[in-house]
Amino acid sequence: MAFLDERYLLENKTAERLYQEVGDLPIVDVHNHGDVKEIVDNKGWNDIWEVEAATDHYVWELMRKRGIAEQLITGDVSNREKWLALAEIFPDLAGNPTYEWIHLDLKRRFGIEQVICADTAELIWDKTKAALGEERMKPQQLLQEMKVTVMCTTDQPTSDLKYHQQASKEIKTIRILPTWRPDQAMNIEKKGWIEFVQEMGLCYEQDTTGLKGFLTALQQSHDFFEENGCVASDHGLFVPYSHYLSEEKAALIHRKAYNGNQLSPQEVKDYKAFLLEQFGQMNEKSGWVTQLHLGAVRDYRQKLFDNLGPDSGGDVSTQHIEITENLRYFLNRFDGRLKIVLYCIDPGHYPALATISRAFPQVSLGAAWWFNDSPYGMENQLKYIGTVDLLANFAGMVTDSRKLISYGSRTEMFRRSLCNVLGNLVERGQIPAQLAADLAVKLSYEQPLNLFFKD
Repeated sequence: MAFLDERYLLENKTAERLYQEVGDLPIVDVHNHGDVKEIVDNKGWNDIWEVEAATDHYVWELMRKRGIAEQLITGDVSNREKWLALAEIFPDLAGNPTYEWIHLDLKRRFGIEQVICADTAELIWDKTKAALGEERMKPQQLLQEMKVTVMCTTDQPTSDLKYHQQASKEIKTIRILPTWRPDQAMNIEKKGWIEFVQEMGLCYEQDTTGLKGFLTALQQSHDFFEENGCVASDHGLFVPYSHYLSEEKAALIHRKAYNGNQLSPQEVKDYKAFLLEQFGQMNEKSGWVTQLHLGAVRDYRQKLFDNLGPDSGGDVSTQHIEITENLRYFLNRFDGRLKIVLYCIDPGHYPALATISRAFPQVSLGAAWWFNDSPYGMENQLKYIGTVDLLANFAGMVTDSRKLISYGSRTEMFRRSLCNVLGNLVERGQIPAQLAADLAVKLSYEQPLNLFFKD
């Protein structure tokens, strides 16, 4: 098996045959961080750094790890200098999925077979720069080439969705839909919460100094997103809190925080639990899927956060959060009434989530998230899901990508990993070959369509 050849990640003949069935299926990506303005404008990119690294904190982290100065990562030097710095240390990234993703991008999108290193850096820079000037390398054309038919971005409740509206009118080959992400509403303990509450009031002409007006504004935002094709909400929760709290008590907490008074830890938990239940009710009424991303420790490296802000590569995971008891109320409150997808950043949480999913028919496990979206991480997750829960109920792949060009590569890595897991089950005599083929197609394409789209 050669590097990224036709047998890449496929360890037996059955896995190879399965991949032939799913490799060219359309992509339905129900969770990503795509830039809709970039797609609508369709201007494209100037160079390989813009395409591969300008927005990718995965790349930034690995460059820092290999001793590259921050100036050559997020500083104001030229993109060419940044690319040459990345290429110099790129061989050291071998074994990390980023090494494979970027090489897959070069191979599949640019037709470049060279391996990235200091000696090939100039050649790859020149070849990709020339290719990026071609019409086929513009965002809309790339999405078509990768067979992306649906993509759901991640959007703040205050967004005016004007680029989604423009995309709906002008781009007929791809459904680009928003996803409602009200994390700022719940993060009552964080700096910026008051400003967000005020912004919601301005957007929807409500007095959000009190809880009633804030909830009205949130419902109006939810309705607006639904009018623009939204099919899901997404919630980044370090620890999920769910328990009953009266609206009267929640209103007191809201007013206290808005007035700038310090909240107790229990008041913070109570407010988060109250809002999560409200969001569940909104989603139930609209028929949306509720996605819960659990356990990310945000902005752990303080120096990065202070200098560069969030999403700069300073986040980590922790195993030490309570999930089972904290989700009990929410899951039982909406049992049989709400489709829920659970993602976790620490694989140590798989047993809890898999058994929860097994107990609730309308709860599904989401793709191996963040630090787990590698062949190793995805295969381990799929094996565990198949053993404890059901592969047939797995929610399917999402790219979670901040760069458009990697949608194809990330999806290919997942589909190959899936086919390898299923192929090994067949080779070991655990499942019939035809059933494996059916599962491969279902989990590669059909499942997210059935789960997220009523039509």
